[in-house]
Amino acid sequence: MRRMRDYLLGEKGAITFEPTRSIEFPTVSRADLYLHIPFCRSLCPYCPYNRILYDEKMIPPYLNAVLAEIDAWHARLGSIEIGSVYIGGGTPTTMLDEMPQILERLRERFVVSGDIAIETIPTDLNEESVRRLRECGINLLSIGVQSFNDRYLKSLGRPYHADILEPALSTALSAGFGTVNVDLMFALPGQTTEEALADLHKTIELGVDQITLYPLFTFSYSAIGRHIELKDVRFPRLLVRRNMYRAIHNTALSSDLERVSVWGFKREAVPKFSSVTRDDYIGIGAGAGSCLPGVFFFNTFSVPEYIEASDGKNLPVALKSEMSPALENYYWLYWRLYETRVPKRELARRFGNDVKIRWMFRQGKALGMLAEEAECYVLTERGSFWIHLIQNYYVLNYIDKLWTRAIQEPWPGRIEL
Repeated sequence: MRRMRDYLLGEKGAITFEPTRSIEFPTVSRADLYLHIPFCRSLCPYCPYNRILYDEKMIPPYLNAVLAEIDAWHARLGSIEIGSVYIGGGTPTTMLDEMPQILERLRERFVVSGDIAIETIPTDLNEESVRRLRECGINLLSIGVQSFNDRYLKSLGRPYHADILEPALSTALSAGFGTVNVDLMFALPGQTTEEALADLHKTIELGVDQITLYPLFTFSYSAIGRHIELKDVRFPRLLVRRNMYRAIHNTALSSDLERVSVWGFKREAVPKFSSVTRDDYIGIGAGAGSCLPGVFFFNTFSVPEYIEASDGKNLPVALKSEMSPALENYYWLYWRLYETRVPKRELARRFGNDVKIRWMFRQGKALGMLAEEAECYVLTERGSFWIHLIQNYYVLNYIDKLWTRAIQEPWPGRIEL
């Protein structure tokens, strides 16, 4: 992977993240926004994301820190347009009471023009909670179901049984959200293809707008062992993942769902729900990342340190990495491949007649991974599967190393990837 990266970028050496408390900001008029809520009422042992056990006493200071960071961003960027807001975690609905105040502050400081999306879990869904989410202006909802099978819910450490899922989803679907997405996991330890498809069929039958399916991601024990307690969990064998992905992909398309990403399938008429495919964005909260022209950086992962550092004047940034124009273009291409569609006009604008890109797309077509349409290149089912494998490798070998240090050290030193 390192050699491929050096070849494509035409530059040698590691991608480095440097400690910093100051950032030179490019001039931007529009960006998306990510808000991280790190609290969970129970900690699923497989989850590698930045989260801590819910503590009621931590909520007021965390709220104040988030509001202060919003003010600090406004002081640097002005009242720019925020094209979308994505609220992730953790379990964001642990701060449902505070959400109106946070969104009101965002609207006071910026021009919020697009969708507002939030993640939650089935146990946080009832008529009262979905009404309050809608009153906040939240119009896209994602629910971490993972499975309708109690055996796998137990092995994943999910804090609920399958019998609550249908009522919870029905409540969400009747609340008037633009899109209700359900996350499902597959290739779980011991899971058969038939069991994975049963989860998919159940979700489709309930009338969910979008379904995102992904295999169990496991991180190395030495890297983030304190986040993983499932000692029998490992990546399933490649052939198992390959056959299961093909069955899921084909079943989704034959059920009149359209593919919107390597993992995602939706009904044609609803807005797409996506947590990752943004180009320029600012991140607010403990461990949140920001990507702006020429630079990527992220906040300290430590919730107490984040609270202390967010004083309304300074940003709680821990590390930054400069992004060359070539790296920015490949970052753009990676996410277009993740979406499974690469627009030709923008590809040509960014890469021109780059020999490496032309070779890559010729090889993709020859290997049956890409199809060519008038306006774009489209990943086939085969191509989608191999992109998902690259993503797995990237997560395990890049994000794992970066997040390990960030979780262990609130203000890490220099990191090379």
